[in-house]
Amino acid sequence: MFDGVSGWWDGAELWLAQQWFPVQFVLVMAVLVPLSLLLGWVIHRVVDVLAGIATGVRRGGARNPDEPAG
Repeated sequence: MFDGVSGWWDGAELWLAQQWFPVQFVLVMAVLVPLSLLLGWVIHRVVDVLAGIATGVRRGGARNPDEPAG
């Protein structure tokens, strides 16, 4: 299975390396920009969830701010 993936990757890499530089740049940016945005969004969400969990643990549990204390 990995031989097939390796062969495909080598072929794609060779094809890209033989392209004119502006074409390489556009193709790489067309892949890297969306992947970077997606990865940044995922990291942001994970940090939000972990910060929410840490805040809840530190406060001794999440409370509704509209509830009267006590």
